[in-house]
Amino acid sequence: MDTFVQQLINGLTIGAIYALIALGYTMVYGILRLINFAHGDIYMVGAFVGYFLSFQLGFAAGPSLVGLSVVLVGSMIAAALVGMAIERFAYRPIRKYARMTTLITAIGVSLLIENLFVAKLGAAPRAFPQLLREQSYTLFGNAAISKSQILIFAVSVLLTLLLQWVIFKTKVGTAMRAVSFNLNSAKLMGINTDFIISFTFALGSALAAAAGVLTAQYNPQIDPLMGIITGLKAFVAAVLGGIGNIPGAVLGGLLIGIAETFVVGYGQNVGVPTTFRDAVAFAILILVLLFRPTGLLGSTVQEKV
Repeated sequence: MDTFVQQLINGLTIGAIYALIALGYTMVYGILRLINFAHGDIYMVGAFVGYFLSFQLGFAAGPSLVGLSVVLVGSMIAAALVGMAIERFAYRPIRKYARMTTLITAIGVSLLIENLFVAKLGAAPRAFPQLLREQSYTLFGNAAISKSQILIFAVSVLLTLLLQWVIFKTKVGTAMRAVSFNLNSAKLMGINTDFIISFTFALGSALAAAAGVLTAQYNPQIDPLMGIITGLKAFVAAVLGGIGNIPGAVLGGLLIGIAETFVVGYGQNVGVPTTFRDAVAFAILILVLLFRPTGLLGSTVQEKV
């Protein structure tokens, strides 16, 4: 029982990270019907911005909640600006072209970001400074939860609720839903669709950056290629929950995280090596596409030709 609870806690921790990143995928897809494969690299950018802010502002000298808060918010703002720049200069000029063009552009932007960081910073992992004093709390038996895990849960829930509030309780959120429903009709209603799309990229990028900083507190090793596998798993989470559906992205992220850690904890009992933890997400993707392409909470949308 102790092992089950511990693996569940670990899975929910990783799943909360996937959920934050998956929200960016699902929002952009909901607005533009675009899979932004550069989104995983924004997660990496957020982690590195947090890394440099920690040293530049002197917060790396010792753990403090104030330092963590400043680094987290600073990373989110920087990543939001990067996301807006990517949308403005990479995606907006080709928005009118075929989806294959935007897909290839997204892959190109992803490769560009990764290789720029490798060229400037090197591919070697860096140790992220500890901004939160680590401490574990025993739940029962050998099952325990750490401060960093509590932080990930709390911030993820807070940001998800804040996102829901923005989308359903503000004017810009109403405009986002209108653009998602029909871009051309939203233009005719006087909505500045370029601003709404840019704002959506900023929101998604900020959430990815928060995930990057939170991950670095839980696993303090960052490198320029850290966004590849994590970004792909978050994409699988978005597809699993129903891409374009915000609650679905959260549910998908949590399920992928739990499935991954349970393979590590119990896989050998059923003949599945622990090294297959990364393959689980992609196996789930294949199954979802075969048996429920719309995802767990998604709905079938008929497109006019």
